[in-house]
Amino acid sequence: MLFSDAACKRGCRRRAIGEIMWKSVLFLGFFLLARSSGDRDQSDGCVRKSYGPEKIVCVCNATYCDETPEQDPKVPANGKFYWYVSAKDGRRLSFKEREFGECSNPTLDQVTLNVDSSIQYQQVLGFGGAFTDAAGIHLRNLSEPVQDKLIYSYFGEEGSRYSVGRLPIGGTDFSTRPYTYDDNANDLTLEKFDLAPEDYAYKIPIIQKALKLNPNLSLFSAPWSAPPWMKTNNNINGFGFLKEEYYDLYAEYILKFLEAYRKNGIEVWSVSTGNEPSVIYMPDFKLNSMGWTPTTVANWVANNLGPKLAKSPYNSTKIFLLDDQRIYLPWVIKDILANNKAYEYASGIAVHYYDDQISSPDLVTQTHNAYPDKPIMMTEACLGRFSPHVDMGAWDRGETYMSSILDYLNNWSIGWMDWNLVLDKSGGPNWIKNYVDAPIIVNATKDEYYKQPMYYALKHFSRFIERGSTRIDITDDNLLKSSAFVTPSGETVVVLSNRLDNPRNVTVVDAKKGKLCVELPPRSMNTIIYDN
Repeated sequence: MLFSDAACKRGCRRRAIGEIMWKSVLFLGFFLLARSSGDRDQSDGCVRKSYGPEKIVCVCNATYCDETPEQDPKVPANGKFYWYVSAKDGRRLSFKEREFGECSNPTLDQVTLNVDSSIQYQQVLGFGGAFTDAAGIHLRNLSEPVQDKLIYSYFGEEGSRYSVGRLPIGGTDFSTRPYTYDDNANDLTLEKFDLAPEDYAYKIPIIQKALKLNPNLSLFSAPWSAPPWMKTNNNINGFGFLKEEYYDLYAEYILKFLEAYRKNGIEVWSVSTGNEPSVIYMPDFKLNSMGWTPTTVANWVANNLGPKLAKSPYNSTKIFLLDDQRIYLPWVIKDILANNKAYEYASGIAVHYYDDQISSPDLVTQTHNAYPDKPIMMTEACLGRFSPHVDMGAWDRGETYMSSILDYLNNWSIGWMDWNLVLDKSGGPNWIKNYVDAPIIVNATKDEYYKQPMYYALKHFSRFIERGSTRIDITDDNLLKSSAFVTPSGETVVVLSNRLDNPRNVTVVDAKKGKLCVELPPRSMNTIIYDN
């Protein structure tokens, strides 16, 4: 006897519900079994999907996503340490608990790293990513439960615990169109200023959800361009500068942005003087942009933006200079801060990742040494500018992220920010076709998302190094990158990267605590935590 269509639909629905329940029970049992293990080695919970040899992503959907629960006790008991491992072999933040003590099998290639918490450097502000239109589009293409789970993966307690985010003022290349908040020519009173539909659809709702998970989220805002009619070339991109007669009006434009976001319950922690002003000298690059020289931006901060911001209801919002490649350190900053008023109003310096292969990370240290009262933040990085734009499961991209974060932190940066929070497999949308990769890739057709190695590289820092942590001294090794911190919670956190194709035996010596010994797996990222 044939079933009716209605009966078939009911049966299919029951089978689907049953399958979801069975998978949920299976994942829960697997997770609880791992957590109850007597030797305190826990599975990472990643549901793996392979895109080739050792090219692994972790799949998340409405019913399940791997997370990193708080250990009990949060701070390891005296004489013990926690160890989280991600590796090219597929491990993703796998947990181990071990004891301090002498190394049982010392070898000739053993590396000794000395940690000294009495030597302290900068305090950490945090880690995060950018609320671009593209990220919002892909988030909104997911069902509400999956969307919420993805935001939790970044901002939740068992997620990455992101504490900073970047907020474009208007459009970027990762929008579907070029726009500012007042594209009405010669609107000299800014009467027609208004947030864009993209703000209400793709930025504000996502930020509001992130703020519920972390109310202390600090937003770094940045304009890509002033309205074209305020510029010398009357265009959103290309070789154009802000006309001097609009210096004051453009400062008012920035204040209106701060006001509009406050009306939506969102406070903006800082504003930069403009995203990558050097782009205007790249004739074939169509990125939304506006040029500054050190002298002109110093004058604008000193005489317009700085005074107006200081006298406004948003006077706690900080001004960050540069927001461009670190190759411009320290000389551009030196020229800007030669203006005493600009020095007074500027709170910090923002740098980007993209030319780092031709510039030394020591440039960040040089800038810090010259201006120790101006904290430095790495505010934008991504990979995949060249084909393949999205390389699913590429371990080397995760390693590149980890190396960059270590370089910046070890040279006085107060944090590190990724670019798009999420993209899809196209690496877009992007109105100038400047496609790139992202730590999380969305598959809206299947209503799921994939955590890439880049996601875990960032989480090795953001999940464990809370705001207010202080970098402390750790000895250097030519082949092993590391950094160490003490947290407000009373932990010492050591991050280690082994990019070799063989294991690495490491002894960490803390004069207050003793020795701990680990064998770092080949091509691995490692975070070690112990009681300070």
